[in-house]
Amino acid sequence: MPADLRSLVLVGLMGAGKSSVGRRLAARLGFGFVDADAEIEKAAGASIPEIFTAHGEAAFRDGERKVIARLLEKPGIVLATGGGAFMNAETRTRIREKGVSIWLKADLDVLVKRCARRTHRPLLNNGDIRGTLAGLMEQRYPVYAEADYTVISADGPHDSVVDQILAVLPAAYNGLAANQQS
Repeated sequence: MPADLRSLVLVGLMGAGKSSVGRRLAARLGFGFVDADAEIEKAAGASIPEIFTAHGEAAFRDGERKVIARLLEKPGIVLATGGGAFMNAETRTRIREKGVSIWLKADLDVLVKRCARRTHRPLLNNGDIRGTLAGLMEQRYPVYAEADYTVISADGPHDSVVDQILAVLPAAYNGLAANQQS
């Protein structure tokens, strides 16, 4: 891998497709894929809902910040972050220093459809998925807009989102993807 290619960090709300798209993007580039939430669970020896219940959101966010800092030391990865990770100023700074951030931006209907299928998201376990997501969009979208690139994650094949990401990234990433396919 060329030294000038930094790791890619996917940010966005829950349901935006960070993990699904991230796996496909990593495969296309020959990068490793890392899901920050899975790494947090491994480090804590507990699921995210268990961490929230036992220790609260603040403790979870502190652990998340530490785990992401550690993961960003690894070269050549696609890192899918949790929805709130990019809200931490220290994490944003570290991502700017060590990686390239890509905001997977999805509209409310897409997020609601995707999130309604899962019950493992503590922030959505209040009976009002649409209202909660709308509030999170209002709060987080201005911060997510600080990402290096923004790509729309619409309802459709995740590979089309990967294609969009490769279209906005510097040419060296596309060359790497082309080499992986040949």
